[in-house]
Formats: sequence, C-alpha cells, structure tokens
Amino acid sequence: MDSSRAVYEGMKEAGIDFAVSVPCVNLRFVLEMVDSDPEIRHVPVTREEEGFGVAAGAYMAGKTTAMLMQNSGLGNSVNVLASLYSLYHIPITMIVSHRGTRGEFMEAQIPMGRATTDILDILKIPYSTPETPSEARESIMELTELSLKRRHPVAVLLEVAYW
Repeated sequence: MDSSRAVYEGMKEAGIDFAVSVPCVNLRFVLEMVDSDPEIRHVPVTREEEGFGVAAGAYMAGKTTAMLMQNSGLGNSVNVLASLYSLYHIPITMIVSHRGTRGEFMEAQIPMGRATTDILDILKIPYSTPETPSEARESIMELTELSLKRRHPVAVLLEVAYW
C-alpha cells in the first residue's frame, strides 16, 4: 500500500473528521486526499499554534481532530500543548513528517530531528514511529483511540526515510 494512502485510510478508519494542516512537501499527497474528502473538514493554517487553536475549537464542537505538520512545528507548539491541551484535556492526533532523521538531505533539519522524541517524552505525549505504511495506518487508528480515551494528544512520526 502507498504510504500516503495508508496515512489517509488510517485517519478515516480512526474517525478523524477535522484536520488542520501546515504545508509540508512530505505530506502533500495526504493533504490532497484529506482536502478532497467531503467527510473531513480540512483547515490549512500558516502556523502550528494557530492550527492547535482551531483544532481545540473543533474538538469542543464534537469533532475528532488531527494536525498534519513537520516536526519543526512541534517546537513551535510546545506552549499550546503544555498549556491549553494539557489544562483542558484536549485530544488530538498529530501526524508528523519527522525531518532530520535517516535519509535527511537538509542539514538544518537535523537538530530538531534529534529533539523531537525528547520533546514528546517531556510533554508525556505517546507516539509511534512506524516503519511501513501498514504500521502507520495501524498507529493512527490505535493512537487516535488512545487520545480520545485519555483526552490527551498523541503523535505518529513519519520518518523521511520511509516516506
């Protein structure tokens, strides 16, 4: 199965019906599928913090939410995750293009690539690093269920080498 299709199908099967995104070349095909799906409300934003605010409102209105972004955006989002999402117990599935790992061609991405899992650990956000499309699909479904049950963010890190 194609990796983009697997991510999209994982979102659908997890019941995600509201997605916020920041432009990402590695997630472009997923974004195209989400954008053309009438059952998923897709809101593109320019900054991750803005997206988390929009997604929080959607959750309060009864939606199952996802944020599609690069891991560099995780660094921009520490405060909103540690405050708004923690304080109000807001679930969200973060689908993250994990730049700066194996196969990365841009040296500037490497420092954040190294810091990503540490940031998630510090924030106590459960995450997975699937290595195949089928693992990605399953991770999205399982972690979304966990997010909703615990009312807490989760992340699926899609390493560049596999996508």
